[in-house]
Amino acid sequence: MLLLPSAMHFAVMQPAGLHRGVIDSQKPFCIGVAGATASGKSSVVAKVIERVASRHVAAITQDCFYRNLSPEERAQADASDYNFDHPNAFDFDHQIKVLQELRAGARDVSVPTYDFRTHSRLGSDHDQHIHQPQIVIFEGILALHDPRLRSLFDMKIFVDVEADVRLARRIRRDMASRGRDLSGILQQYEQFVKPSTETFVLPTKAHADVIVPRGAENTVAIDVIARHINSLLAPTSPDEGDRSGSERHILQGVLH
Repeated sequence: MLLLPSAMHFAVMQPAGLHRGVIDSQKPFCIGVAGATASGKSSVVAKVIERVASRHVAAITQDCFYRNLSPEERAQADASDYNFDHPNAFDFDHQIKVLQELRAGARDVSVPTYDFRTHSRLGSDHDQHIHQPQIVIFEGILALHDPRLRSLFDMKIFVDVEADVRLARRIRRDMASRGRDLSGILQQYEQFVKPSTETFVLPTKAHADVIVPRGAENTVAIDVIARHINSLLAPTSPDEGDRSGSERHILQGVLH
């Protein structure tokens, strides 16, 4: 493992695990981005995309793949008594299916949309569609948890941010965009989020090729990641590097 450089906490890299050579034009280069809730994973992804010299990038959030809740589970969720940070809350089989289809070069891959207000996946007419991207970035708290999912990534990243920073961000996010009150957020954090993070999320850091301390503010680490991806891209025509009018897909797939 290599720290670049340790005194400034830029990025921890495990070069032996990084993809070498040129990206296969017949299948996308797949990147998994994990990290605890509110660590800034989506912001890191957005900044990497800004720096990648490809117009065909699809970013997918794992939040798209929450399971549909039963009426009893929905009542628990409404009372902030359901654990959305446990692996059982996610449909890993569907995540794997989507990534396998993308890696196989499928022309049209559907990604579901999840509504946090109703705690349910919306109908197929709300699906978002991905059309043969060159790069796929899949981000989520448990993106590196399932070994089957992990095996589909050519590069694995973990975003590492202090717990107090993450909690403050989660409070602001959930109050502003998910319609939750402070007491419910804190109850859920203490009962579910903190123990699940320690049990299921933080251990996946060991599987990462790159660890990004401080999240999206760590522009040096983000530059390192983007440069590595760009080094793998096959030579393109001059206009391919022009990001104006690009066909980038940021698939959040979540209604808050």
